[in-house]
Amino acid sequence: MAKALLGYVGGPDPRMLSEMRRLQQRVQDLENELVKLQAENDSLIAVADEHSLLNSIDLDQREPALT
Repeated sequence: MAKALLGYVGGPDPRMLSEMRRLQQRVQDLENELVKLQAENDSLIAVADEHSLLNSIDLDQREPALT
């Protein structure tokens, strides 16, 4: 009786299995998108570091501070 109340009669529900497959595919798609975005972010950070204003300052030719 408890199994019938919980929906276990007749084996696994095909709709539930279909929904689980769909959700697993969605998770996999999102994980792939995350990897792609992390790689893109890393490349953008590398480019930004190369063009950083702080990197372009020549510390050997500093001007004295005003007092």
